[in-house]
Amino acid sequence: MNKAMSKVMDKEKLKDVQNQPDSRNIDIDKVGVKDIRYPIVVRDKANENQTTVANINMYVDLPHHFKGTHMSRFVEILNEHRGEITIEKFSDILSNMKERFSARTAHLEVEFPYFIEKTAPVSKSVGLMEYNCRFAGSIGEKDDFVLQVTVPVSTLCPCSKEISDRGAHNQRGTVTVAIRFTGFVWIEDLIEVIEKSASCPVYSLLKRTDEKFVTEQAYDNPKFVEDVVRDVATNLKEIEGVTWASIEAENLESIHNHSAYAFLEVKGD
Repeated sequence: MNKAMSKVMDKEKLKDVQNQPDSRNIDIDKVGVKDIRYPIVVRDKANENQTTVANINMYVDLPHHFKGTHMSRFVEILNEHRGEITIEKFSDILSNMKERFSARTAHLEVEFPYFIEKTAPVSKSVGLMEYNCRFAGSIGEKDDFVLQVTVPVSTLCPCSKEISDRGAHNQRGTVTVAIRFTGFVWIEDLIEVIEKSASCPVYSLLKRTDEKFVTEQAYDNPKFVEDVVRDVATNLKEIEGVTWASIEAENLESIHNHSAYAFLEVKGD
């Protein structure tokens, strides 16, 4: 760049509209960016680490005297933490956001698919099961971190089994559990608690011998959605450090034109 052009640019500096004052005197609780697709690293119980791709939301608060925030800084922060977007680094990223924006609060939400190698019960055929997971953290007025997992399950209706001469209706459903905890919790351990609270787990690969097994397992273990959320709440006691949980189950009913649903919140002592 020659000296003449440099002088012109110095005289015509780009105006920073975001930093201009705003006269409406209204604070904004959250402002930021949503649905950034970005690679992250997740702790894997079997393989140490797993790389996946997440949808990321990033927000800070905005004081009433600023017109806007600098959206590009959110992406800059992500790039600075490339390869470090893990549970252990969550607080560091949030602190960086809070400092960079001179904000009172910062929020980070990371939603991603997580894959576990799962073995069929009889044939021992191996397939990959996908689970939807979510990390959500905040710092500022209240520091918080929540781990959420959504697990597909199979349920069989106790009422149908009781009143039917032949068989009972069963269906696939989903169980979504969010927890707060101290220490560290493996995603795999939370999934295991959820799957054993249903009539039967769902598999990605089953042979005929496996189909017979899981059909009979569900038949011997009928569950309403009410049973599922109560059993999850009971079985969560096996995971050390859980201080709060929300548990919801939804059955995609096979004989009704609606879903069955139950929700339960477990508060720590």
